[in-house]
Amino acid sequence: MRRALVKSFGPIRSAIRHRGDQVSTGVAKRLLVSNINDRIYDRSLYNGCKCGGPSYMFSRTLSSDAGKEVKRAGPLVEYERRIAAGDLEDGDNSQIGTLKELQRLYDELVKSADACRLDRYSDYEKAGRSRWLWSRIMPQSSVSPVKGLYLYGGVGTGKTMLMDLFYDQLPCNWRKKRIHFHDFMLTVHSRLQKHRGVSDPLEVVAGEISDESILLCLDEFMVTDVADALILNRLFSHLFTNGAILVATSNRAPDNLYEGGLQRDLFLPFIATLKERCVVHEIGSSIDYRTRTSAEEGFYFVKNDSADFLMQKFKELAGEHTAQPHEVEVVMGRKLQVPLGANGCAYFPFEELCDKPLGAADYFGLCKKFHTLALDNVPIFGLHNRTAAYRFVTLVDVMYENKARLMCTAEGTPFQLFERIVTVSDAQSRAPRTSSRSRKNDDYDLCVDNELGFAKDRTISRLTEMNSSEYLEQHAEMIEVKRIQTQSDVYNNDQVNNLH
Repeated sequence: MRRALVKSFGPIRSAIRHRGDQVSTGVAKRLLVSNINDRIYDRSLYNGCKCGGPSYMFSRTLSSDAGKEVKRAGPLVEYERRIAAGDLEDGDNSQIGTLKELQRLYDELVKSADACRLDRYSDYEKAGRSRWLWSRIMPQSSVSPVKGLYLYGGVGTGKTMLMDLFYDQLPCNWRKKRIHFHDFMLTVHSRLQKHRGVSDPLEVVAGEISDESILLCLDEFMVTDVADALILNRLFSHLFTNGAILVATSNRAPDNLYEGGLQRDLFLPFIATLKERCVVHEIGSSIDYRTRTSAEEGFYFVKNDSADFLMQKFKELAGEHTAQPHEVEVVMGRKLQVPLGANGCAYFPFEELCDKPLGAADYFGLCKKFHTLALDNVPIFGLHNRTAAYRFVTLVDVMYENKARLMCTAEGTPFQLFERIVTVSDAQSRAPRTSSRSRKNDDYDLCVDNELGFAKDRTISRLTEMNSSEYLEQHAEMIEVKRIQTQSDVYNNDQVNNLH
């Protein structure tokens, strides 16, 4: 079966075309970087009237009309244009079907833009804060007339690429935000901290979010944390009441979200709300196209006997810079201690980063400060270190989202690391123990965990891609863009100081 592939890089996100409004996380045709000072994005999740996605991602496409609004016709039309231009290869029915759903949503949004209050510069939005205060006195529902879209399917099937293709076509003046689900929830928890003492802080947070971004595009929607599970229903009930429209990607169908989680009965109303406010669409491909990247480049080392092998490699990356301990600030005043850091590279023994009570906030803070991580002695995962496995999965997700580089030593290949992690159905399909098989020969460390069992496939896929030449090439270009941006910022600051 044919598949839409970004040339030489599988289903990674498509190249972008408009200043500050489109994000590239994939390798399309090699293009020179131009107007770099105009193409670095603010990390802020909700940044006023700016458009754009997460930081550390950049445009690799030339644009002679950087300050002008590019004419857009929707994701399916743009997809066909890129195929005709040779930027994409022709795709299969699964991807075409998904693009038709995204085009349908795009057309509905364009037609109902005023009713959905998408224009951030409209008179309605100028009175946004007073409207919010008035709604506290006279509560009223303004549910969007357009339903969102929930895309789910296996790993490496192009969900993120397709959602980004959709997002890239949306007008810059719309109240929209594209963000990873981890990052979104971190912001929610941070805002809840700020509004402690309010009678219903979730209502306040939902009001802030919907005033800033009425169209939310959340990538990798997954629920593994009980705290997230318990607030999602009320949070999104408020968001949908405020008119929010959700576009999400996930490896799990809505009915399988937070499967087997603590107090899941309290989470079930959210699933019902999600299915009511979103059209659910499955991408039916079973092939992981991330594995179709080029040969390994040697940043993932299996069972090396030398105790200081990774440290030597780390020092090579540090170059002439002296490695020393660092302290990284993360959300809500927390700080992460980095054993060694130099030249944008951080070194950690595995237990320091994944055996301690750390989470996505810490890993986002780490990626904000360092573009490369040297992680020493990643173990085989099983029942005895299931918590560390969860943290490692989160770490890889955050690094992948930020296009960070991972150099590590491990006890096995990516597949071998997770071989003992299985879902309930996988465990049930295994042959039961018989009298001829002793307990000693059983896999006593088998970990039966549905969430981790599903997440492992994504992690294996991403580790494979992160070790490819295409990914590392893109990482190198990202570093060069940041270097030039830093030089430009220094120059601009000097010019301002000279004027004074």
